[in-house]
Amino acid sequence: MLGYDCNLACDYCTITVPMRARALSSRAVAAALREGSRDGFSAVSFTGGEPTIRADLLPLVREARRLGYDDIKVQTNGLLLSDANLSRLLEAGVTRIHVSIHTHEREAYERKVRRSDVYDAMESGLRRVVAANVEAHADLIVEAETMHRLPDAVRWLVERGVQRGFLWYVSLTDQNRDRIESLPRIRDALPWMHQAFRAAEAGGMDLRSLHVPRCLLGEDAERAHDPGARRVRVITPEATFELRDAKLTPGMHVPACSGCEHEDYCPGIRRDYVEVFGDEEIASARGVAPRIAPTRQLPVVAS
Repeated sequence: MLGYDCNLACDYCTITVPMRARALSSRAVAAALREGSRDGFSAVSFTGGEPTIRADLLPLVREARRLGYDDIKVQTNGLLLSDANLSRLLEAGVTRIHVSIHTHEREAYERKVRRSDVYDAMESGLRRVVAANVEAHADLIVEAETMHRLPDAVRWLVERGVQRGFLWYVSLTDQNRDRIESLPRIRDALPWMHQAFRAAEAGGMDLRSLHVPRCLLGEDAERAHDPGARRVRVITPEATFELRDAKLTPGMHVPACSGCEHEDYCPGIRRDYVEVFGDEEIASARGVAPRIAPTRQLPVVAS
């Protein structure tokens, strides 16, 4: 995580304004890459914030390639992926690019990223990545305001040739902690997610879900993606830790999880979700009584 600064200000982003001033130095990143190589890591992901605004991104990618990393990923909003910039990244050694789409409709996208006249740059960047000799992935956010667009967003990605996508469930942490209304009940989001999976299947796209337990995904349980199940070391400006210990990673098993067929490998559910909705949905899926009541309430909106 090179730094928290970004050229967008997405309304669901967990990065606070003070965090945007914090970043890893080039020297610290290079040292972490060397240590990772010594410890047997072969893949690295450069993320943020927005990594493409860093002037040292290309030298750092080259250093990763020199050290023998064979999977070098850049996670980006795509705004700065001009032909020249993308070519430089690929020549430096990038093998995989994830473009954060957020949502696919122009007005909704620009409202979500809180910046106007950037949709075309995002779409052009995505098209360039798909056309290049690189793995092209796309990320969509699942939140109350976007979930109903998921099936059409997946069709939009299929039309543009994207072969793999990820559905990120919105998190109530840090900057987004108090936007409780942005977090939908999983049961309310699931119909749209299931439709999105069917659209992906029809278009030959591999679509995965993050942060929704397998027991709730039902027929799409195999689409659960748990990157923390692998050995993943996260390096941030403040600390180094395993991905499975990150705030955005599910890590809570409720009483109803006991005896589940997925218990040995499912990371559970995020704590911020249980704070708002309790464990009723998982308990219902398991055919037992709920045990955990919500501790946070949705805001009351006056009519």
